Amino acid sequence: MSNTDKKVPIFMVNGFLESGKTQFIKFTMEQDYFKTDNDTLLLLCEEGEEEYPEDLLESNHTHLINIESEEDIEPEKIDALIEKYQPERIIIEWNGTWQQDTFKLSDKYFVNQYISIFDTSRLDLYIKNMKALMGPMLKETELVICNRADDIEEEKLSSYYVALKAMASEAEIVFEGKDGEIRGDFSIQLPYDIDADEIKIDKDAFGIFYIDSMERPERYDGKEVEFTAQVLKPRGIPSAAFVAGRRAMTCCEADIQFLGFICMYSGSANLKNKDWVKVRAKIKAENSRQYGGKGPIMYVKQAILTGPIEGLVQF
Repeated sequence: MSNTDKKVPIFMVNGFLESGKTQFIKFTMEQDYFKTDNDTLLLLCEEGEEEYPEDLLESNHTHLINIESEEDIEPEKIDALIEKYQPERIIIEWNGTWQQDTFKLSDKYFVNQYISIFDTSRLDLYIKNMKALMGPMLKETELVICNRADDIEEEKLSSYYVALKAMASEAEIVFEGKDGEIRGDFSIQLPYDIDADEIKIDKDAFGIFYIDSMERPERYDGKEVEFTAQVLKPRGIPSAAFVAGRRAMTCCEADIQFLGFICMYSGSANLKNKDWVKVRAKIKAENSRQYGGKGPIMYVKQAILTGPIEGLVQF
């Protein structure tokens, strides 16, 4: 079977200029687990200061192709490159100013993994001014590497983690020092007392509560909680259940999502879609089809109708 008879995997490496994408790809190419006797196609969508040495490309059977514009990465042009080079795999060093969600697939290739690279020292600038570009690149990302994080304070890393997790909910997020060591000395700074008899979540803490409880539901298992949210009754949910959540802007106005918790409640029939309620519940970390795995299930003791919370959850 020739390579054109099966789909070619693409490894998409994204990030802004001088974020360390080339350095990451070069390091990966040198690792034993990534080596192959067959050809690799490397599509370079922007050129920074770091370059790929010819001997590295040759020793790894890699063909480097410069991509000048988004039109040069249309499916028919990638198909032609596959036909010409017969690669076992493709690595794309993507241009961070191009919208990744416009990248089109053909029946000759698929994206095997999305990886996003950021310079931690510039994350303030990116998060404040470039979320519209970050959102699409992070949407499908499985791994986020934030390098050059040596001198960043724990509290700042925590805020970066929350902002990135809001845009890349399924991704592993890693902060690295200049020599590649992992910064593990930080945790999400919680704006509430997780050890209180009843955790009270105010309107500004809902987003962090959602991210932390979804990521580490065991941490909240058995805890009592109180928060205000909107009722949603999606099709297929049990009659004695509802979803309690709020609309959130994870990156920009074009990407507003409803962040909701599964709530089990015997009085659910008395609640209407879009009601606002103050929920008092006990949390249990349980597997759920709606969560696609383990997550925080709210066993509601009380749901009191209340007024709406104006505005969106922000990260």
